[in-house]
Amino acid sequence: MDKLRVGVLAATGMVGQKYVSLLEDHPWFEVVYLSASERSAGKIYEEAVKGRWHMEVEIPEAVRKIKVENAADIKSARGCDFVFSALGSGPAKELEHKYAEAGIPVVSNASAHRHTPDVPMIIPEINPDHIDMIPIQQKNRGWEGFIVVKPNCSLQSYMTPLYALHEKFHVKSAVITTMQAVSGAGYPGVASWDIIDNIVPYISGEEEKSEREPMKILGRIAGNEFEYATEPKISAHCNRVPVLDGHMATVSLQFEEKPEQEEIIRIWENFKGVPQELKLPFAPKHPIIYRREQDRPQTRLDRDAERGMAVTTGRLREDAVLDWKFVGLSHNTVRGAAGGGILNAELLRAKGYL
Repeated sequence: MDKLRVGVLAATGMVGQKYVSLLEDHPWFEVVYLSASERSAGKIYEEAVKGRWHMEVEIPEAVRKIKVENAADIKSARGCDFVFSALGSGPAKELEHKYAEAGIPVVSNASAHRHTPDVPMIIPEINPDHIDMIPIQQKNRGWEGFIVVKPNCSLQSYMTPLYALHEKFHVKSAVITTMQAVSGAGYPGVASWDIIDNIVPYISGEEEKSEREPMKILGRIAGNEFEYATEPKISAHCNRVPVLDGHMATVSLQFEEKPEQEEIIRIWENFKGVPQELKLPFAPKHPIIYRREQDRPQTRLDRDAERGMAVTTGRLREDAVLDWKFVGLSHNTVRGAAGGGILNAELLRAKGYL
């Protein structure tokens, strides 16, 4: 199978760098195009990220000498089969439209189009059928390209375990507290003076995203747009904590019909997620991992489970106010960002959209 030629928008930022590093030797995709702001345009990639390469691996040899283009120059990406967007939400709103309008599909991490009525927001283990909106989006707008987005990084730490239970027992309400790593703020992100020996109980926009985005993911296609689910009702608290990678969430759930503890664990352990026959390279074999030790999951020990693509749960116990409570953990820059975007692209490729 010939590899698809892909680009990365905002390739010099932290999420863009994560895309570049994770895509090295990908069996389906080959990075041929990198773009960034006007400040970096014209430099080769290794020069553009000199002194600010933040990955734990070296810059892949295949991209070191690629010339960085200006992300606003859509014509420079004409040779791409599609692009990954790591753009900030401001630039993304306009530029992602322009790429799709030019016939270049966009697989986005940005928040700009998460609530655009005809743009799918995908977690492949939960709502792969939402990609059926793509032909409707193209028809609505007269595009040859399209836009598909992934949700906010913090949702990944609990959304799949919640969905697995909601599908069978109907979750009516959830109270969620997230403890989010500093890498989620990008670079330079949170000042060291603010985060060392401290927890910051506010992340701009995160609580609203945590309460609203699940409703679209759990919703359905209704004509030319998505109809949002109305349950579960979610109350979210979001905190920035002094760890590098890994978003953790404590979750309390109320059910329409309260399941037994071992039934919940069995559902999580048997949850298959993406159909194995699709053979998506980034799909975790075990999307939900349940740890029975009373002090797990832990960020350092569990964030890299299944190459950073699994959600690790633990501490399932009865809740004195609602029904059950648990702890969830995922890797925010892998599953929650670039890895999740790559998995979305693999799903699109397997389904014939790329």
